[in-house]
Amino acid sequence: MGKNIVYLFVLLFCINSTNGQNKMIDKTIVKELDIDRYLGQWYEISRFDHKFERGLVGVTATYSYRKDGKLKVVNSGYKETLNGQKSEAIGKAKIPNLNEPSKLKVSFFWFFYGDYYVLDLDENYQWAIIGSSSDNYLWILSRTPQIDEELYHNLLKKLTIRGYDITKLILVDQKDD
Repeated sequence: MGKNIVYLFVLLFCINSTNGQNKMIDKTIVKELDIDRYLGQWYEISRFDHKFERGLVGVTATYSYRKDGKLKVVNSGYKETLNGQKSEAIGKAKIPNLNEPSKLKVSFFWFFYGDYYVLDLDENYQWAIIGSSSDNYLWILSRTPQIDEELYHNLLKKLTIRGYDITKLILVDQKDD
């Protein structure tokens, strides 16, 4: 019986280690981030599913400075449909290491911060790919509610090369501009 438990443990370990994307994901961040250019409104084009955004459409993230030098983060969207009830979360962000400005920490609850990594960014700050230290979070953002189909496919190719499972991305309905 003890041998069976060991086999079961080894089998579960192997399944879990191959199930995730763990060590195969390239989480390299952009080398430079001009936070002033990054400020403003971003539209969520697609994302991995998360409990805190589940069922939201028309999602935007708006960044601005706070008086204390941190960033104000306002995430808003609509429940289930673009005419649904508006949902809004106000948080804060900081850059803990000025030598790595593309690795931010964001908090929407008290002093609990999550990682916010700018993985890729258009030179004109028109689109961004955001990840974290966890493989469970991924967003494609744009300055406009819709992006060109060819651009979107190119971004998906970049993510595939990085090792992300792009089949987990959810397209986010957005209102037309």
